Amino acid sequence: MAFTHVHTPFKIKNVALKNRIVRSAHGTNLGAGTMNDRLIAYHEARARGGVGLSIMEITGVHMSSAGLLNMFDPELEERMGKLVEACKPHGMKLFVQLWHGGIQGTNVIPGDGIPWSAWDIPSHKMNKVPRIMTKGMIDEVVGGFADACRKLEQYGLDGAEVHAAHSYLPHQFLSPAWNKRTDDYGGSFENRLRFLRETMEACQAATSDNFAVGVRMSPDYQTGSLSPGDVTQAVSILEEKGLIDFVDVSAGNYTTDYKMIGGMHEPVGYEMVTSAPVTTRTKVPTIVTGRIRTLDDADLIIREGEADLVVITRGTVADPDLVNKYLAGKGTEVRPCIGCNQGCVGGIMAAVTGPGGVMGCTVNPAAGFEEEIGDDKIVPAAEPKKVLIVGGGVGGMEAARVAALRGHKVVLCEAGPDLGGTVNIAAKLPTRHAIHDIVVWQQERIYELGVEVRLSTYMDLEDIEAEGADAVIIATGSTPRVDGVQASNPGDPATGVDQPHVVSSIDLLTGGRPNPGQHALVVDDVGHYEALGVAEELIQRGCEVTFVTRHTAIGYQLDAMFMTAPTLGRMPHNRLHLHSRYRLTSIEKDTATIEPIYDATYDNSAKLTVKADTVVLVSHNRSNSDLYDALEAKGVNAFVVGDARNPRTMQEAIGEGYRAALAI
Repeated sequence: MAFTHVHTPFKIKNVALKNRIVRSAHGTNLGAGTMNDRLIAYHEARARGGVGLSIMEITGVHMSSAGLLNMFDPELEERMGKLVEACKPHGMKLFVQLWHGGIQGTNVIPGDGIPWSAWDIPSHKMNKVPRIMTKGMIDEVVGGFADACRKLEQYGLDGAEVHAAHSYLPHQFLSPAWNKRTDDYGGSFENRLRFLRETMEACQAATSDNFAVGVRMSPDYQTGSLSPGDVTQAVSILEEKGLIDFVDVSAGNYTTDYKMIGGMHEPVGYEMVTSAPVTTRTKVPTIVTGRIRTLDDADLIIREGEADLVVITRGTVADPDLVNKYLAGKGTEVRPCIGCNQGCVGGIMAAVTGPGGVMGCTVNPAAGFEEEIGDDKIVPAAEPKKVLIVGGGVGGMEAARVAALRGHKVVLCEAGPDLGGTVNIAAKLPTRHAIHDIVVWQQERIYELGVEVRLSTYMDLEDIEAEGADAVIIATGSTPRVDGVQASNPGDPATGVDQPHVVSSIDLLTGGRPNPGQHALVVDDVGHYEALGVAEELIQRGCEVTFVTRHTAIGYQLDAMFMTAPTLGRMPHNRLHLHSRYRLTSIEKDTATIEPIYDATYDNSAKLTVKADTVVLVSHNRSNSDLYDALEAKGVNAFVVGDARNPRTMQEAIGEGYRAALAI
């Protein structure tokens, strides 16, 4: 379709944007605490890809709350200058999100270490009781915001966004859920707004008319906090006083983190329900977000008058050239974000909670590695070869795509009737259909590139040798284990696993148990989405489900991806019975026995017998590596990728397929 708005220029104050697409601030930790060449390359790739405005990740303004970047870093001036120089030729404007986390931050003041906040209510995530800020502390932080704005303009940045959303410090002052003060900064709405108002006054006073200063705010999904009406009122007051040049509306806070960055279960533009009541009553330029993946979706939002600019962040993580491709009429070539939140949000949260985490992308192996790899860096091989790929899952297809881009003659053999491997099966789970988008994209690319695809073609060692390929990539995946072994008690596997009503998740989803009965038991030895998805599927089929896991928390690997709460929230709890720190010990005809993984010698009632017409065992798979082992033993030039190397996730499979093809 023809765009009407999204491609047109726009101004925020005196900052001219070439189009209406924004990348919102998001932590990466690619800079390992500063703006280094790796982080610059990441942002430059999106500038080259056509984005109109990028807002840099949370940047701390005071040592009482250190961010992933910090304005008190003495090296930041030089490094921000390099970022500006790298992005300026591409026409992308740069704002910085200025931040104080309050209870969500880490105090690095020597000898202090206690969070600062409006009141002494601890963070849902950080679990530290904060110090109630005095007037002197408030003035100090307000001064930090203003000083940061002044410096950013000197460094050559175009604007700043004060982060007053997501239960960070300004939000903590504004929200009655966190602010119980009785002084000038608490009580009435105007008093609770005072901290943010003083911050915006100081920031505007510190900068010129050529520098835009705005605010990010978020209505909550939490009783007793901020409604869209509250946010509208705050924006209206700031707007009337001339204190904001734009407003960026998000949603949620850390008690409802799954609404801050919604996964594939959320519809396109899901935040507009709470954002539009704010943006349609606002006079200054408005920015909105909420799982918006395409320029068509963004154009519609602007055309309907619900915002002036639209955020597409995860979409441009997945494909940095998203904007240019759509504007060139090549939207079908955009590598799709599947909304899994694994590499991006999961990586970001790992970066926030631990020094080793960095942001990545499940479908784009180059995200965060733009200095080294990326489709723009793929060059023809010096000597084209015949490359045989065995296995047509996402790892094998990515290897085929990259090898073909390099000019190799590629043959891809898949034992099954379709490409996509286990992703095709995972897409059968409730709310998971979007995961299949990457399979469709890969298929289209490899056929366009002339890859010879042979479906329903099983390859053994002799078949591979007969092909006479110069290089072989083994991407044969893995096989579910239904042996009753659980990592908590490996020497004492569950008995009765060889009965016909005991199945794997793959068996269940491919028709192996069409009538699961009224009662099902799901045993989760992994802690990822698979088991929870199976439980939801069984409930939708009419079962009452007992869910057992050895882990301390249900779906513990999903918390960083903001997926556990919404998944549990979709299942009626009178039909879902949760047992953490439990294991399966035996399976009978229509019952099973479970017991704690800890010593329950003094509690005979801890050992339970539960009804189980169907038992689904979700454990770590076993690699199908036999072909690779045989090839390696014969000295054949072979690579092994994905689950065939080691059972993990899509992110590793796609990344290893990509890099294996580069190595040939």
